[in-house]
Formats: sequence, structure tokens, C-alpha cells
Amino acid sequence: MGVITLENEFAVAVAPAKLFKAYCLEIDTLLPKILPEHIKSSEIIEGNGGPGTIRKITFAEGKDLSYAKQKIEAIDEENLTYSFSLIEANVWKDAVEKVTYEHKFVATPEGGSICKRTSTYYIKGDAEINKDQIKDVYGKKTAGLFKAVEAYFLANPDA
Repeated sequence: MGVITLENEFAVAVAPAKLFKAYCLEIDTLLPKILPEHIKSSEIIEGNGGPGTIRKITFAEGKDLSYAKQKIEAIDEENLTYSFSLIEANVWKDAVEKVTYEHKFVATPEGGSICKRTSTYYIKGDAEINKDQIKDVYGKKTAGLFKAVEAYFLANPDA
């Protein structure tokens, strides 16, 4: 089994605690509301929202990814860290065992945030995954997600 690790940073004009709450704690209600053209639903299918919880995200029809299941690995509200593993999805099922995402939200001097993310891809057997494609495609998708969250909070500052 091979392992690919990528690191990204995403700048967001939303305070770290607010971004953490939205991205980590309120994802099931907030993401389908912010991105209805991409996310049909997000729901906890096992657990209470803490570590060990399994979440299923169902994407809108016509997307390459129709669903994904995540397992929450750790949540630290005090230090604004959050990690989860993508444990099942309809893409890469023959090539990737799981993907673990570790997030750390830090403040910027302007009052916004930087989300520092480490993604670790656990590759099955001799399967090959294009690291540059992962970095390009999924980095852009995550950046787009954070920009949508940012736009939502800029338009709804009391949310």
C-alpha cells in the first residue's frame, strides 16, 4: 500500500471559531443550504457527532461523486482542529482504501482564517493515483467550498 500526503492552505475572510463551527460542527445543516446545486444532503448515519461518527453526504445528480461516507476521527473545539477520514465513495473505490483529512484553523491579522489541511491518501495494493491531479482537482474543489462558506457568512454576518 502506498501513501500520498498533500498539504494545502485556504484563506477565508471568516473568523476561525465561526469557520470551525460551520465546517466541522454544523456541516449537516449548513452545506446543503449553502451549496444546494452540489450537495443534496448531509446526515449522521451512526454516532452522536463526536469521534467515531459516520456521516453520509449525498451529492446532487450529475456529479462525478454521488455520495461519500466520512468517519470523524477527532474534534478539538478549543484548539480548532478537526480530522475525518473518507471511508467510502463511488470514486476511486478500486484504488484508495481511505483518505484522512486533518484541519487546523488559525487566525489572520485581518480577522479571517487560514485552514491548514493535510490530506493523506492510503492507496490499495499496486494501484496508482496521479498526485498532481489530486492536488489540482480536489484542492480547487475545497477552495471553492471555503469560498462558498465565506460568501455565505459575508452575506449573512449574524448567521
